[in-house]
Amino acid sequence: MSGEGIGRGGTNGEGPSGERAGGGRVGIVLVSHSAAVADAVAALARGLAGGGDLAPVAAAGGAPGGGLGTSADLIASAAKDVDGGAGVAILVDLGSAVLTVKALLAEGDELPEGARLVDAPFVEGAVAALVTASAGGDLDAVAAAASEAYAYRKE
Repeated sequence: MSGEGIGRGGTNGEGPSGERAGGGRVGIVLVSHSAAVADAVAALARGLAGGGDLAPVAAAGGAPGGGLGTSADLIASAAKDVDGGAGVAILVDLGSAVLTVKALLAEGDELPEGARLVDAPFVEGAVAALVTASAGGDLDAVAAAASEAYAYRKE
C-alpha cells in the first residue's frame, strides 16, 4: 500500500521512543475527495481543539497521484498511522468516500481493529471528535460527540 499523502497535517504514528501515537487515545481520520479540504479540516480541528496534547488526527484526501477522488490505500494508511489501540473514528465528506470506507470495513483486514465509520457532519464532527478524543473519550464517546454535531443550529 502507498503511504503517499499520509501525514499531511497529521501524525507520523510514532513518538520518539517508537510508541504508537496518541497514548492509547482514539485516532481520527478525515476522508475527503480533496487533499486540500482534508488537510484544512484537520488543521481547523487542531486549532479549535485548543492545542496541547491532542489525539492523533490524519487527513486522507484526494487520489494517490493528486486530484479529486478517494483512495482505499490512503485511508488504510492514515488509519494505521493514528491507531493507538483505542479505536479509530473515520469521518468522511461525500458519497464515494462513504462507500470506500464501508468496503474497507467489510474486507476486515485493511483497517485497524476498532476502526469505525462515524455518521457526522464533516467539519463540525471533526472538531467534536478531536476534542472528545483528546479529553480521553472512548470510541463510543467520540462517535457520539461527532454525530451530535448534526444538532448544531446556525440560525
